[in-house]
Amino acid sequence: QVRLVESGGAAVPAGGSLNLSCEASGFYFPNWGMDWYRQAPEKEREFVSVIDSRGGITYSPSVKGRFTISRDDVKRTLYLHMSSLKTEDTAVYYCHVSGTDYWGQGTQVTVSP
Repeated sequence: QVRLVESGGAAVPAGGSLNLSCEASGFYFPNWGMDWYRQAPEKEREFVSVIDSRGGITYSPSVKGRFTISRDDVKRTLYLHMSSLKTEDTAVYYCHVSGTDYWGQGTQVTVSP
């Protein structure tokens, strides 16, 4: 079955950087677009970034210029490099297969002032 396992979340000070990973299994990874979403406390889950199967990328305006999404189809892994982190980036970050109901369990990112 489809499995998405995020890792890399941590507590960091504002201005810091983090690298998130999402290891995928149970489907043919190269054929699918992959997304990152996030959910802050008491807020709805929101789109962060998507990379399609051909490498086309879109970012939310709130992270554009600070976050970089990438993928390694051989390793079946999705990445999110986050820099210049802000306190408002604090959230649980989820990996998602585009257009499906497949989600990872999430990884917590906490940015302190």
